[in-house]
Amino acid sequence: MTSQFNPSTAEEHLARRLRDAYRGGAIAPLRDYLEPGDGAGAYRIQDMNTPFWQSEGRRLVGRKIGLTAKAVQAQLGVNQPDYGALFADMEVPNGGRLDPMRVLQPKAEAEVAIVMKADLHGPDVTPEAVFAAASHAVAAIEIVDSRIADWKITFADTVADNGSSGFYVLGEERRRLDGLDLFTCGMATEINGQIVSVGAGAACLGHPLNAAAWLARTVPLRAGDVVLTGALGPMVAIKSNDQVTARIGGLGRVSFTLGHCV
Repeated sequence: MTSQFNPSTAEEHLARRLRDAYRGGAIAPLRDYLEPGDGAGAYRIQDMNTPFWQSEGRRLVGRKIGLTAKAVQAQLGVNQPDYGALFADMEVPNGGRLDPMRVLQPKAEAEVAIVMKADLHGPDVTPEAVFAAASHAVAAIEIVDSRIADWKITFADTVADNGSSGFYVLGEERRRLDGLDLFTCGMATEINGQIVSVGAGAACLGHPLNAAAWLARTVPLRAGDVVLTGALGPMVAIKSNDQVTARIGGLGRVSFTLGHCV
């Protein structure tokens, strides 16, 4: 399908640069046109690229939340999370493989994913409303990536770059939220059998449902949407042939290998 999107403004130019970086390689930070704290401008750029990708046949299946750790917010000088779009072709099967040629500078983080059973949006959405509208939760790994060279990102860079998204993996143990303790649940991530990151549900904006409620107050969530609620512990850089496994209390195990298909 031929795209109808032609760069004419500075923001459209930046949106095109980010799209081209998926194939052409990482680019310099966007500070020539975009101030580091310009969240509104950055979301306009993201909102140009999301419909562009949809016009190319990609299917929107949910959202990812980033910057849920207070330490990372402080590092970027912000006091709120951010979000990006999830497309169906970003999902890697549990236990499957991701071709290293499809990422630039990948890192992995373990998260709680929530799948919605009902639409949810509005300025007063609470964690309790998310609980009622959710179908189930699963363990997840987000493979974050950046089109900005050397991860030298500002808040505006990561928002414009679809929340520094890459790919994601969902576990197979679907658990209803009632009876789950997503606050104290522990997380351990291993690379090639060695523990590299530990954390807990409370590390995600105080509770994964807090993060999901923030998202639903910001953008509409639809029945069937996958919501990656944010990291439960530090993200870790990964390289070709690494096998990544995450275990989250109450949700089980999820894994993938960064390697060519065999």
